[in-house]
Amino acid sequence: MQSQSFAGLGLSKAIITAVAKQGYQTPTEIQLSAIPPMREGKDVVATAQTGTGKTAAFLLPTLDRLIQGSITGNRNDGPLVLILAPTRELASQIADSTAAYSTGSGISHAVVYGGVPKPKQISALRRRPHILIATPGRLMDLVGERYVNLSAVSCLILDEGDRMLDMGFIPEVRRIAKMIGPDRQTALFSATMPTPIEELARELLLRPHRVSSGQGELSVARITQEVMHLPQAEKVSTLISLIRDRGMYKVLVFTKTKHKASRVAKQLTKEGIKADAIHGDKSQNARQRALDSFQRGRIQVLVATDVASRGIDVDDITHVINFEIPHEPESYVHRIGRTARAGADGVAISMCDPSELAMLRAIERLQDRTLTVNRDHDFHLEPAPERKPQRFQGSRNRSRGPAGRRGGPDNRGGQNGQRSAGNKKRRVA
Repeated sequence: MQSQSFAGLGLSKAIITAVAKQGYQTPTEIQLSAIPPMREGKDVVATAQTGTGKTAAFLLPTLDRLIQGSITGNRNDGPLVLILAPTRELASQIADSTAAYSTGSGISHAVVYGGVPKPKQISALRRRPHILIATPGRLMDLVGERYVNLSAVSCLILDEGDRMLDMGFIPEVRRIAKMIGPDRQTALFSATMPTPIEELARELLLRPHRVSSGQGELSVARITQEVMHLPQAEKVSTLISLIRDRGMYKVLVFTKTKHKASRVAKQLTKEGIKADAIHGDKSQNARQRALDSFQRGRIQVLVATDVASRGIDVDDITHVINFEIPHEPESYVHRIGRTARAGADGVAISMCDPSELAMLRAIERLQDRTLTVNRDHDFHLEPAPERKPQRFQGSRNRSRGPAGRRGGPDNRGGQNGQRSAGNKKRRVA
């Protein structure tokens, strides 16, 4: 039976001290499962949701191996550890955690991502960091410009593999992996394991140790879920009423597009509700300011797209509102998992117009539950009942020719099932 303390996992004293300073005493399920094999230098495939402590699950053993000298190489040739993340917010979050956990260890790191000028990042790379945290696109740019050499990397970590897939980064990940020698440790962390990610794992990892966590976003028992059926045109006014009537004070609103996120945030602000938006078209500084303001309570509502939300790690979000229903039901689970963190309760409200009903039903099938319908608003539309698949009746009511073939004078074919010349002509046309 595994120890229930960080000290019992064999981590170095400097790391245990740093973890304690962050207020963590007991390892989470994914940390208990992933830290031992990663400390041994094994390849690891881990299924873990945001909120399970997965960042520490790969950072702590990696830092420990660097401190103990298990990860070796010439830093003049480049970083020894490469951590790939799909978004700049997540890369920045991993960098912050690296700084916190490596305090007093002498381990250095740098982070590179797009959307900001390169000079500061290039300067950081010239200081020969032990660990490089990067988004695939910016890393490929810097490699192409010869600011980064990956030949010294002996530990490759891929975080949020399924989001890498969603964002189209898998080709870049494969190219990056080819730049690193085969004699390396590789770890892949992903919330879900779709077939392309399983194929990537088989391609990049050698006899991986598989671990998973049953905790996190997919455990939604503490989240009250409801749905409001209403026209698209009435969503903004309903959102404003919801926030005011229920006294919501830390609300995360999800839209499908960047344009819609900005527009909703502006409309809320116009109505006296402090709000801001976070999405890919905003500069990194603007996104960070919005996130900091939300975390510190300076704004009441943060409107986000799915991609931008991957770096949001705020424990006290009270409500998640799906202004638009996501196309992928798994994205819904990721969204609502931003509330009810750290043992708290949370509320998730989805606004569904008639065109989004099929996506809502997919979400309900994924969770094997029907969301509670909120009819207590001015614009309720009773949703159409879900259609059950119709059984194919074959030719039960069709006339047949003498030999039992489809045909007869009233059928589309000619007598005895032969297609008429006129029908042949129409088909060709």
